[in-house]
Amino acid sequence: MSYNEFLPSYSIGDDCYKEIPYVTRRYGKTAVVIGGKTAMEKAKPELLAALKGSDLEITDFIWYGGDSNYENIEMLKAMPEVQNADMVFGVGGGRAVDTVKTLCDRIDKPFFTFPTLASNCASCTAISVIYNADGTFKEYAYLKAPALHTFINTKIIAESPEKLFWAGIGDALSKEYEVVFACRDKDMTHTPLLGRVLAEACTKPLVSYGKKALEDCRNNVSSKNIEQIALDIIITTGLVSNFTVHQNNPDPKDDYYYNSSLAHCVYYGASLFPKCEHDHLHGEIVSFGVLCLLTYDEQYEERQRIFEFNRSIGLPCTLDEIALTEEDVPAIAHKAASVVEWTYVPGEPTEEKFIKAILDTDRAGKEFLAKA
Repeated sequence: MSYNEFLPSYSIGDDCYKEIPYVTRRYGKTAVVIGGKTAMEKAKPELLAALKGSDLEITDFIWYGGDSNYENIEMLKAMPEVQNADMVFGVGGGRAVDTVKTLCDRIDKPFFTFPTLASNCASCTAISVIYNADGTFKEYAYLKAPALHTFINTKIIAESPEKLFWAGIGDALSKEYEVVFACRDKDMTHTPLLGRVLAEACTKPLVSYGKKALEDCRNNVSSKNIEQIALDIIITTGLVSNFTVHQNNPDPKDDYYYNSSLAHCVYYGASLFPKCEHDHLHGEIVSFGVLCLLTYDEQYEERQRIFEFNRSIGLPCTLDEIALTEEDVPAIAHKAASVVEWTYVPGEPTEEKFIKAILDTDRAGKEFLAKA
């Protein structure tokens, strides 16, 4: 059996868009921009300035539709502006970028990504999260390759909403713990082994630079702190994702999914509850899930360290902080048992054990906050 592994490449800096003509030079002369409304508004002046005097022309700016679902992908696929462009620029946050990635995978068109938020690693991964038309989680779409190149404009990142940057830290916090946990006791061949090793580089920058980077984002100051956190959230975790997912093979025994685990299981379960899903961000919920994973795995000393980190930047330590109650936990665990991550939990996971871990985390979090 043979397989391909396409690795992301990237440019980063306040003026990194100036590299667009060089990076895209072999892919044609026209590009259509697809993204979020606010994201395109932020990026448009920078993009047009960077392409002034070059051979590359942006033919249109198109809203992606508001969610990464197949309905929006089909809508975009039918547009002449998309069909006629040589390449696509995906601009915005995770859902906008996932829409562009899945669209271009289906129509086999070159695409480049321009994250305007450091809230997730979607810009350089070969996996998309697809939602139903009502906004609930539907499935993962496994793509042939990530974007050809990702342009991370740190000035735009520094001017992004602080809350989304904060949630991005919460989401990235899960990567090392989930991947190392999911890989335990597995037969680690070359590619997932690389992912596991890279995952171990994810947590330290968040703890070292996270608080200062949030302050810089609050003040809209592009800085080393912003750059280091953006690289961690977008690139390091993205590389890990590409190395640790191998799905839909002709022989299912060749499949593996080590990219996420119980922290994201908490999120998928929590998404059943509108009071949580509507008022709390993905990474915010996942950061509480990290604590639950550490409890499940009896890593109590490390859990204490993450309690302290979460409190230092305002991430949750208890169920109440994400609008959930003890009564909600069985439904969360039941949903968790239905997703792909559950298949790769080490040992023999049970809903009962996961329920206990979540409740124990909540109790420990309350005790921690009471003493703080």
